[in-house]
Order: sequence, then structure tokens, then C-alpha cells
Amino acid sequence: MDAISFGTDGWRATLDEFTAPRVRIVGQGVATYLRDEGHEGGTVAVGYDARASSPEFAEELARVLCANGFDVVMPEGRDRPTPLTAWQSQERDLAGALMITASHNPPEYNGVKFIMGDGSPALPEATDAIAERLAEPDPLPAEQHGTVYEVDEVTPHAEHAMDLVGADLDGLHVVYDAMHGSGRDTTDALLASAGATVDRLRCERDPEFGGSSPEPSEENLQELVQVVRDRDADLGIANDGDADRIAVVTPERGFLDENLFFAATYDYLLESDSGPVVRTVSTTFLVDRIAEAHGEAAYETPVGFKWVADAMAEHDALVGGEESGGFTVRGHVREKDGVLMGLLAAAAAVEEPFERRVARLLDEHGEVHQSRVSVDCPDAEKDRVIAEVGEALPDAVAGVAVERVNDADGFKALLADGSWFLVRPSGTEPKLRVYAEAESEARVEELLSAGRAIVEPLV
Repeated sequence: MDAISFGTDGWRATLDEFTAPRVRIVGQGVATYLRDEGHEGGTVAVGYDARASSPEFAEELARVLCANGFDVVMPEGRDRPTPLTAWQSQERDLAGALMITASHNPPEYNGVKFIMGDGSPALPEATDAIAERLAEPDPLPAEQHGTVYEVDEVTPHAEHAMDLVGADLDGLHVVYDAMHGSGRDTTDALLASAGATVDRLRCERDPEFGGSSPEPSEENLQELVQVVRDRDADLGIANDGDADRIAVVTPERGFLDENLFFAATYDYLLESDSGPVVRTVSTTFLVDRIAEAHGEAAYETPVGFKWVADAMAEHDALVGGEESGGFTVRGHVREKDGVLMGLLAAAAAVEEPFERRVARLLDEHGEVHQSRVSVDCPDAEKDRVIAEVGEALPDAVAGVAVERVNDADGFKALLADGSWFLVRPSGTEPKLRVYAEAESEARVEELLSAGRAIVEPLV
């Protein structure tokens, strides 16, 4: 049980640690927690991604939950995206949901996350309560066991997405890259049903994800960039392994920085709606500038979509997101959804190509560049190193005075020239992240070098 810990987005580990007995222990912890919360005899959704081990682990969870008196709904026939399981939890008014996925991690990983009954990610008060109840399975008598049902997760989610976005994509040519993950036959099918011409890339299930991590990063999407250009497509859209994240490719820019995609999408939504924006501490200030120009507020949270979801509810935000590609919008489930966002990105591109919209926003609000580097750091040392970073922060960084320090998630130094750098622990890997944002790439590199110089001697 000591090996099970819930980080930024559930428990993830390599398959030598992520084992069937431990998954059963998690299942019992969730069952006990749900009973204690008054959901005895309720229904729980269990979903899974495209990894080779995921169906087996999902079945283990279902068996434990059923043995504790819960009915279980699972996706019909195959793996499906995390946001579809989250949508099931909200749409069917379930007790909660569990998803077997390691998201964008390499194929030798797997994981499990608990989703609240309203479809939002679990906050620490819930995951801590589950952790306190971890135990070997304790089945009820057989006559009290629940039943497993397979359900169509795709259709109700797609119908809701179409109603919410209202997209007419007739004439739009999209290349969709599933990265061999669970978005295949889901995101591309949604785009096609809205009228787009869709070319498909890496839309065959491969539990090894082609030998790399199913992360929609610039490095991993160069083939998509090339195909978009070769086929004279209007847009490229990619999802990560469990399709809760999105990345966008345009003919001229190639990979579109997630910060710029976020800003452009918020700008598009403000053309027909109003409301504040929620972003994580590592996400661009450009969305703040757009919000201010429209008389709206911007709210900052720690990294982790659970915090974004919580702030969206508190402030009735129009959109919430993070620089790693996770977003959702008001009126939808408060969980990042790369499927819905694929449809929304396409709708925005029909209205105004991303290149043109981004260029206009940068002209209006100033150039923005951002990057990050990682520093290896054992998990057991993270708290110590972060505390020492706070003590080691200088009065000036790369020649510019530090005006303010935000310690909501690591340490974020806001500088007098409007730039910033952030040091925080990764929630999924034994690393510290150093982020920087400034008006030029050269200035970003200066800040990253200065940040590393502060961090590395402390590790």
C-alpha cells in the first residue's frame, strides 16, 4: 500500500509497481470511500485506455466494485478517452468514475484516476480519503453483488459536444493524429460528423504507441506537421494517449504553442460569449491580457486540472486550461477534454485561421514566448529542494529585478519587465520543472539558464 500515492492526476507507476493486487486495493479504497459518502448501492463508471494491460486492470476494478455492491458501467467493446468516462459520470449522475490510464506516459507505465460524480477531477480531500481506506478487497455476500453493463460512451458525448459547439465544418480539411491512442474513431469521427474532411494519421491501436510516449509535443508531431503541409490541409489536430489533451498544427506555424492555442481559443469564445478565464501558474499571461481587454478577470491556480476545475466552478469561468494542452469550457464536464476541444479548435479555424488570429493577438497584446526545462530530482528530495529554492531566490534574475514571488505551486518570480520564471515539482516524474515566459526567445533562454543555475546546486 505504501507504493500507492495519488499525485497531480491520480496514481501512475511502471508496471513492476502498478500491479493487479494494488489495483484491487485501490478499488476497495474507492468502494469504501463511496459507501462512507452515502453512495451505497450506486453505480460507478470504469474506463480504460489503449495500453495492453489496461483492459485487465479495468476488469479488476469492476470486479472489486461489484463485490462491494456497486453496479459498473464500462465502455462498449474497447478503450475510450478519459473525458468520455468523465462525461458518463456526470450525464448518468453516477457515484463517480475510475479511469485506467497513464495518459501521455511511456507504454511501460499505467495508472488509475478517480473522477467525481459530477465528472470533475478529484481534489485532495477525496484522494486523501481514498488513500486512508486502501485495503485488501472485502467482498459482500454474492447475492449483494452488483452487475457490469457495457454502454455506448461515444454517442451521448458527441451529441452534447455538437450542441455545445454548434460547429459547421463543411469545407474544412483536417488531419487528425490519434498517436495510436484512445482518440481514434472518436475525435476524428466527431470532426467528420460536423462536416470536415478528415485524413487520419496513427489511428490504429498500438499499445506500444509506435515505440514512444503518446505525448502531443512539438517533437512528436513533426509527421503531422509534414502531412498537413503536403496535403494542403487547413488544420492538424492531435490527442495524447487517453485523448484528454489536445495539440494543434497549422500550415504556416507548424506546431502551435499550447499557450497561443489557449489564448486564441479564449479570444474566439469571447466573440459570442463572456466570462473569466482560469489558467495554471505555468500558463501564459497572454490570456490575462485578453481577459483584461474584454473587461474580464483571469484566475491563476496551481498546476493540476483539479485546481482549474475547482476554480472554474467558483468563478463561472468561460474556459479553463493549462500549458500542457488540457482545456475545457463552461457548459461541459469540468475535466480536460481533447475530443471536445478538437471540435472547438476546428470551429475556431473556420471562423478565422489560427495563424491570422494569433498574429492579431500578438500585435494587440505583445509578443509572448515560453519554454521549460527539467532537472532530475528524486521524489523524496522534492520538498527539500523547493523549500531551498525559496530561500535562494535572488533580488534580480538575469539582470532584472524580482517584483513579486508567488508560492502557490513551487516558486514563481515575476520580474519588472513583465517576464517570469517558475520552479515547481513534477507531479508525475522524478523531476523539477523550470518554466520561463518573456517577450523574446532569447530572454526566455536567459531566464531558464538562470533558473537552472539556482536549482541544480540544490539537488
